[in-house]
Amino acid sequence: MTGGKFRTLRGPAGGVERTLLAALVVLGGLWSGAVHHWLPVTFFKEQYLGLFLAVALAATFLAVKPFPAAAADRVPWYDWLLAAAGLAGGLYIAIYFPAMAYTLGVISADKVALGAVTVVLLLEATRRLVGWVMVALGGAFIVYAKFAWLFPGMLEGKGSTWERIAIYLYLDTNSLLGLPLSVTAGMVVAFILFGQVLYAVGGDKFLTDVAVAMMGRYRGGPAKVSVVGSCLFGTVSGSAVSNVVVDGPITIPLMKRTGYAPHLAAAIEAVASTGGQIMPPVMGIAAFLIAEFLAIPYSEVALAAVIPALLYYLAVFVQVDLEAARHGLHGLPREQIPRLGEVMRRGWTFVVPLGILLYTLMIAVWEPGRAGMAAVVAAIAVGFLQRQDRLTLARLGRALIETGRVLLDIVAITAIAGCVIGMLQLSGLGFKFSVVLINLAGGNSLALLGLTAVVCIILGMGMPTAIIYVMLAVLVGPALVQLGVSALGAHLFLFYFGMLSMITPPVCLATYAAASIGGADFMKTGWTGMRLGIVAYVVPFVFAYHPALLMQGSVTDIALAATTAVIGVVLLAIACVGYLFRPLGRGRRAALALAGVLLIPPIASWVWLAVNVAGLALGLVVVLIERAATPRRVATATVPGSERALR
Repeated sequence: MTGGKFRTLRGPAGGVERTLLAALVVLGGLWSGAVHHWLPVTFFKEQYLGLFLAVALAATFLAVKPFPAAAADRVPWYDWLLAAAGLAGGLYIAIYFPAMAYTLGVISADKVALGAVTVVLLLEATRRLVGWVMVALGGAFIVYAKFAWLFPGMLEGKGSTWERIAIYLYLDTNSLLGLPLSVTAGMVVAFILFGQVLYAVGGDKFLTDVAVAMMGRYRGGPAKVSVVGSCLFGTVSGSAVSNVVVDGPITIPLMKRTGYAPHLAAAIEAVASTGGQIMPPVMGIAAFLIAEFLAIPYSEVALAAVIPALLYYLAVFVQVDLEAARHGLHGLPREQIPRLGEVMRRGWTFVVPLGILLYTLMIAVWEPGRAGMAAVVAAIAVGFLQRQDRLTLARLGRALIETGRVLLDIVAITAIAGCVIGMLQLSGLGFKFSVVLINLAGGNSLALLGLTAVVCIILGMGMPTAIIYVMLAVLVGPALVQLGVSALGAHLFLFYFGMLSMITPPVCLATYAAASIGGADFMKTGWTGMRLGIVAYVVPFVFAYHPALLMQGSVTDIALAATTAVIGVVLLAIACVGYLFRPLGRGRRAALALAGVLLIPPIASWVWLAVNVAGLALGLVVVLIERAATPRRVATATVPGSERALR
């Protein structure tokens, strides 16, 4: 999981690197678990963030090479200096912030110098970890804040001095020490650690075995294992590329061996893994940011995401099933399928930490970080008690270090996101941009949603979901709400389309990873992935206007919305594959696609009732015609040797 950008250090340098990585996780875990509330002294949150940033910057310059061809077994002298400077910049905040809290606006040489150095170090750390795109983005907003008076029209501002910019970026709670870094340091660290501890004790194998036991026997079994396994894995991962890297080497070759084309196998894994970002209870980092932006419990965000996430996976599942039917693909041989009862008997202990996570997040409504740490403690206890894959101190140490490495990327991304927010606030662009967008869309919310979707996907070419969401939440979110879209619907819309950059060509990281594993053509995999993930391009436009799909409303409204949406998604999936009982012509595919789109919107009024009825009638007519026109034949058993007719 660490890739080629990380060094492999031994000796004293390796010891320092590993100590810093583990310390970063321990710090985050203690803060997430609210241990600081038990201490006899009071800490500002900004002091903690300064300490967290200090350790992260120091660890980055020791652990990450400055360029790919650099030696991986030693740390050059200049990286030791950069690590020390990063440590000093963060520790200054940790030590002196209480004294500076009421004089942040006062310009002084020490604040300007340390601020400038820390921002430059952050940009260099970001370049090493996630590339030049993020550096260019952060740099562009900094330059705009300085030279805003040179821009034309509504983009014109008064600009700021370099001294003011350095201090604002460094110390203001709306910038580097703001919401994005706070979410990472106070919540996300707990969930990444939870996932790593589960991997260390075989939790990923348990989830894969559950998926194989449930779906392996059915037609196209390996693909369904990929869908179900990635869905389960996503509930504790929340990272598209991580899902692909962990599941893909198992599921993609398995799909290829049972008859799936390489590009189709890779696309299935990429789309299924990407759905982990939108699958409760643990979603992508942007979901935690939504809760903080809207000042609502994270459980409310997770609950709202349930129906759209299930619709997403339903569309993928139906298409996978129909592809198997079209090509006559069977399930796995019986001897390769474990019994579900045996899997649960061996791995039931893994259900305990997952159950604790669900209870504390969704029922007890704990703070996400505290709930995550409760699940971590439970996972560690389960790991020490089980017989197979028992958690040892060495394994726990490796889990801490690996969590630290994963965190470095996220710290860089969220710190840059904080800087972007800070520059938008300082320059005033955030307030002006909403007016520009509303005027550009002609005051039409649907036009603004369409424009926003395109911008999300374009920005996603090389940028993580979290940074896309943060930018557009500040720039576009207020405009969407002003035009009548619900706040939660607007922010989830931004989240969804930011996530879709992972599977939308030409730059789609999850698809690229899956295609590499499967030896498939990248662009062919990308277009197939878009078709498999079709629901994610449609449903956000619906829930932006119909909150019943976000679990908001009466039980009857929510049940009706879910029912019509399920039928609509199934019809849309059939149209995408072009196969039901036999191959479908273009006319009938178009009719089923139209029927599906008409059924997905909930019954919000008599007009929408008529639309749903029309969609249901059209879909039913096409299905019945196809059924009547398909000659009956003896079904082929899915599992060789089985007498069950599953096709």
